[in-house]
Amino acid sequence: MIQINGVAHTIIAVSNYKVCREFYHKLMPFLGLTNVFDGEDYMYYVGGRTALGIGRCGAEFEGQRFQQNSVGLHHLCFRARSADDVDVLHKHLVTIDAKIVHAPEPGGCAPGYYSVLFEDPVGTRLELNFVPGKGVLADDAGFNPSGDYQ
Repeated sequence: MIQINGVAHTIIAVSNYKVCREFYHKLMPFLGLTNVFDGEDYMYYVGGRTALGIGRCGAEFEGQRFQQNSVGLHHLCFRARSADDVDVLHKHLVTIDAKIVHAPEPGGCAPGYYSVLFEDPVGTRLELNFVPGKGVLADDAGFNPSGDYQ
């Protein structure tokens, strides 16, 4: 058995790459991620112990939209440092014409869970959540500088 040190990166494939590229260039810096590669078919953002790559899908899938509950990614959730950050992102999402699936609201799988759920231009579901307190899902979930959860 080993213990991993987090998720190194997530890569998503999108159709309508030109439109999605513009969307992610407006979203990722707002979340504090820095663009470290920006190519014709692929871009890569890093920040907050997170890395996200967005690439052009295969030509045979161009024009398709993301289908939640199909095989593969269900949704991608970023963790906020405060509930206020969720509200601030929601306001930004409105300015960049993101499709809001649900506006900031409490609920979910932990006490105090607060989130906004939205879609990129091809329907990929994205979320920002905040969970206060202690515990596996909480903001202060026992993380220490060595990168381990306690």
